[in-house]
Amino acid sequence: MSTNQAADAVRMQRALASAIHEHWGLFLTEGIVLVVLGFIAILVPVLATLWFTLVVGWLFLISGIVGLFTTFRMRQAPGFWWSLVSAILGIAAGLVLLLWTASGAISLTLLLSAFFIVEGVASIMYAIDHRNQLTGRWGWMLLSGVIDLILAAIILLWLRNQDTAFVPLGLLVGINMLFGGTAMIGMALAARHPA
Repeated sequence: MSTNQAADAVRMQRALASAIHEHWGLFLTEGIVLVVLGFIAILVPVLATLWFTLVVGWLFLISGIVGLFTTFRMRQAPGFWWSLVSAILGIAAGLVLLLWTASGAISLTLLLSAFFIVEGVASIMYAIDHRNQLTGRWGWMLLSGVIDLILAAIILLWLRNQDTAFVPLGLLVGINMLFGGTAMIGMALAARHPA
């Protein structure tokens, strides 16, 4: 690598760190919203399947919209495309749950399992992008992605036993949102101070 290329790479990293530092409050807001929505999801899993489907649909829709807003406000941040995929996936999952509320618990379970798999991969890729560009707390996002994949595996294992079609999905969704929100809060607090 030539001296000019190295200097350009350093300038680009500084500009990127500065852009994330300027918008750390958006990351913090998204993290707080996800943590609050996660607590809500954990508190409501005992209700009827129809009501549960509506609540989870709204949770995904709201978190996807907040994520989409944050993603477009942070276009310069590393992991833009992975963050965009995650936000769009949340919106799509929310709309499907709201429009087809009469679906059975198994359909909801399969949808959430697919969501957790894609969300987990997107979070891991987002974390890797942050590791390559910035050093602040990317491990939290990596852990969040791994937790998503573990939740998907738990759901798929439960599906093998038809007697447990009504798995405690609210608890799993809540765990997903709590870890995702905590990761966003950690990244926001790391980006609060200029690099």
